[in-house]
Amino acid sequence: MAQQEHVRVAVIGTGFGGLGAAVRLRREGITDFVVLERAGSVGGTWRDNSYPGCACDVPSHLYSFSFAPNPDWPRTFSGQEHIRAYLERVADTFGLRPHIRLNHEVKLMSWDKENLYWVIESADGTTLHADVVISATGPLSDPKMPDIPGLDSFPGKVFHSARWDHDYDLAGKRVAMVGTGASAIQIVPAIQPKTAKLTLFQRTPPWVMPRMDRTISKAERALHRAVPVTGTARRGLLWGIRELQVGAFTKHPDQLGLVETIAKSNMARAIKDPALRAKLTPDYRIGCKRILLSSTYYPALAQPNVDVVASGLSEIRGSTVVAADGTEAEVDAIIFGTGFHVTDMPIAERVVGAEGITLAETWKDGMNSLRGATASGFPNWMTIIGPNTGLGNSSMILMIESQLNYMADYLRQLNVLGGRAALDARSASVTAWNDKVQQRMKRTVWNTGGCTSWYLDEAGRNTTVWPGTTGEFRRQTRSVDLAEYDVVRAGVTGGERRAVGVGRVPEQPGRTDRETVTAAAEAGPVAEEATR
Repeated sequence: MAQQEHVRVAVIGTGFGGLGAAVRLRREGITDFVVLERAGSVGGTWRDNSYPGCACDVPSHLYSFSFAPNPDWPRTFSGQEHIRAYLERVADTFGLRPHIRLNHEVKLMSWDKENLYWVIESADGTTLHADVVISATGPLSDPKMPDIPGLDSFPGKVFHSARWDHDYDLAGKRVAMVGTGASAIQIVPAIQPKTAKLTLFQRTPPWVMPRMDRTISKAERALHRAVPVTGTARRGLLWGIRELQVGAFTKHPDQLGLVETIAKSNMARAIKDPALRAKLTPDYRIGCKRILLSSTYYPALAQPNVDVVASGLSEIRGSTVVAADGTEAEVDAIIFGTGFHVTDMPIAERVVGAEGITLAETWKDGMNSLRGATASGFPNWMTIIGPNTGLGNSSMILMIESQLNYMADYLRQLNVLGGRAALDARSASVTAWNDKVQQRMKRTVWNTGGCTSWYLDEAGRNTTVWPGTTGEFRRQTRSVDLAEYDVVRAGVTGGERRAVGVGRVPEQPGRTDRETVTAAAEAGPVAEEATR
């Protein structure tokens, strides 16, 4: 029998989180790792979302890795094709291709508590062992399709915005667009001129601010190439402005009134019909749902071939789509811009921890983790963009890089321990961290703004957003606090699981595992270098 393949680290996913983790592993001197990707190319959500008009709502120079600046962004807000190309270049520039396994969907990850490694089973029938798993599948990877009566018998075309059918021509078609989120407000202006009739089903109107997008001049790009510090300064300015905005979202939502006035003015410039304007005016505080950016959405809705239905889609009868308020429309195609499984990530159903239960079962009352990264009962398993790491006004790349710092220190601690060892977040530590997060969440606009958003789970608990600045999160994840973990070691005769208070590091008699690792950390860079 062939020997089972075993790696130090397995990374799941090749979006910003997965590729960032792979780069960081190489920079830490770790080359014994694989990156497993279910699709046929890298890119994550920027591969999957290729709908017309798809672009980022975070400025380009802030929506890129700090260690891989791109002086040649063509626009201040980059389109999907440019971001995907950037991720492809990252994979090439940092030598990640040999580590990436495409078309390799993970079906099950089970913790072997006897041998202290993860058993990873893939859809192609292969099995892999990994000491550590970094799950970077992201919260925007699995589309959410609503259960609409009659949908199965609809004779026309149906697809989700994240699974766009480019072979289907919308020209001259009667199209139903379901949803008014970040994808829909980009899709509507892009397809409106082509369609014979576009019916938009809107359960809740979004707040839409002007999109200050423009072409980045050749002179600007040349300057950033010749003097890289100018690009760094540009990124720093964009970051600083957004850090100053955080207080209004997290502590003083009443300060957002001026922003609402700007958003209403944006609407008034394009929507002259009072009845339509009334439909499009939100009744909740701006920021409660993600603030959207567009200078073309409202003008598109004002066109004669567009009908806004201020109600959700509730039923389909043949080619007739029916809203909850009884409005009917005959359509040839239905496009769902209904978001993703964010608070109920499907990957959690495929992770089986030390006690034989899935992460989904552990999270049945709401997602929670320690510092957005680790869960109790799941040793040596870490998420990138885990619970309460999302942002309402800035770049997720900042949060990803903070979590990569935490991942790097986690691996250093394991190296210092030596032998077969694992770190398992203490249940009390996870609870304490999340209690603090939820306490802070009570005063945020996301919880008090009077809306229902994808930030909230079915119980109304905000398990998605971080209630602070990106700078604070970086400080909180700079290093692993071993007081929040138990060290798990394989027993001499059967792989017994021993916690920190019991086990001893053989190389350091007289010290607990935590004392050994803490002492190494306090020794500074020399000790750190020795672990690489």
